Amino acid sequence: MNLSHRIYLREIDQKFLSQLRAIDCACLGDFWSLEAYQREIDNSSSCVLGLTTENHQLLGFGCLWSILEEAHITVLAVRPEYQGQSFGKAIVWGLLKKARDRKLEWATLEVRASNHVAIALYESFGFKEIGRRPKYYEVTGEDALMLWRKGIHTEEFSILLEHWHELISARLLVKGWNL
Repeated sequence: MNLSHRIYLREIDQKFLSQLRAIDCACLGDFWSLEAYQREIDNSSSCVLGLTTENHQLLGFGCLWSILEEAHITVLAVRPEYQGQSFGKAIVWGLLKKARDRKLEWATLEVRASNHVAIALYESFGFKEIGRRPKYYEVTGEDALMLWRKGIHTEEFSILLEHWHELISARLLVKGWNL
């Protein structure tokens, strides 16, 4: 008897726009507009990756920009009721795999200095702090940490991606999710 729910990591199209905005408002405080998400979906240099159920419920999403050799992760969010189940890990893994598939060489991102859960998540994928942007977040005046992960184009990184996929899939399965 299979008690797990099937979930999918896929590129998001416009049918998910309202769900993107709902998660954005719940998690990110109205970070991007509907039009901004539409531009990301339409832009070939961008990748909006979502974690969805079989009935097309969006559980979480992330976005990256391809800029020359860089994968810049711009946003990551998981519905509040689904946080703590390794969905964020699955999405970051998916974004890094997309970056690898696009033959990008490193990944960067900014994260709130107080967001210790997110920082630990990114560090688990080998991101290192390379700087700080003072008062980066306008609403709170909080600093952003700049994180960097090099070597995503290497064969060693491909092996790490496979290993992480196994670990993430096993962790999700324990929680009742089949990726």
